[in-house]
Amino acid sequence: MTLKQKIGLGLLVFLPLSWMAVAWQADELLVCLTAGLAIVPLAIWLSTATEELAVLTGPTIGGLLNAVFGNATELILALVTLRAGLVEVVKASITGTVVANLLLVLGLAMLLGGLRHKEQRFQAIVPQVNAPSMTLAVVAIFLPTLLTNTVEGREIAPNAIENLSVVVAAVLMAVYGLTLLFSLKTHSYLYDVGVAELGETHEKPNVWLWLGVLAAATVGVAVESEIFVGVIEKATEKLGLTPLFTGVILLPLLGGAAEYVTAVNVAMKNNMDLAISVAMGSSALVALLVTPVLVIVGKMWGQPMDLHFNLFEVVAVALAVTVANMISLDGRSNWLEGSLLLASYVVMAVAFYYHPA
Repeated sequence: MTLKQKIGLGLLVFLPLSWMAVAWQADELLVCLTAGLAIVPLAIWLSTATEELAVLTGPTIGGLLNAVFGNATELILALVTLRAGLVEVVKASITGTVVANLLLVLGLAMLLGGLRHKEQRFQAIVPQVNAPSMTLAVVAIFLPTLLTNTVEGREIAPNAIENLSVVVAAVLMAVYGLTLLFSLKTHSYLYDVGVAELGETHEKPNVWLWLGVLAAATVGVAVESEIFVGVIEKATEKLGLTPLFTGVILLPLLGGAAEYVTAVNVAMKNNMDLAISVAMGSSALVALLVTPVLVIVGKMWGQPMDLHFNLFEVVAVALAVTVANMISLDGRSNWLEGSLLLASYVVMAVAFYYHPA
């Protein structure tokens, strides 16, 4: 059993604890805490099942599986939050997930990997492809925000922001499809990170076992997300946290636990290629696929899920993308660069804590 699986197994104790907290009508803080911690191991098992099935299906199908289920936990949690009408929290979670993957996950991987291996090298193709696609995503996602803040008092046509958001969502989904075609088909030879390396064993996995784990973990994430979202407003109010901080910091920490464990684990084994791929690939998936899906589903559900963010979020994501690209484009990393990424994340987290939104 891998370290990742051991962590996922140990934290499953919070699953029955969250059900007990709900059954006993415990304080909202306790319900929120146990349900939130229960999401973490479920996210790990969902990710592990995807990785094991990817080994069995081969690079192309395996890459598609990772593309579809790589951020399934974040998507499920966001969909449940959106259905509950917490649109601002959902928007903030988009910002937080991108920032966390580029600064926190990548920073932890570079720091801990660098402490063990001094200087690590990786192929620059992933950051080189990620840089323009993420820049496009940042520009496109935040165009509605820029439009709203640059009309100089003039009225915007009714539904203009909503319609623009839908168009942007469609374009981003098309771009994500093109990046998959590039990385899995036409230029797959440039990516020397086999999906089999995600696991610590190359034994043939039991397909029915892992399909069952995938299904159970998905259902579990949905159930625990319902419990978590049902009390999140009251729980965070008791803690004095704003919806912005909740979405930017708390939700990404729960939904992205699997990426954190995977990236750090492979970085400490001197496989920075895979660590970079996990962190940056997850950011691209959120920006180019998860966000458009939320916009379209929000429109179908009658929830005002558009791409109008506040300027503070725009600047935070732009800075995260810029800093991550500058550090990773040279194909080398060390513990100091990891420290700089983590320092950037801490400063942003504190700034979001004090933001009154």
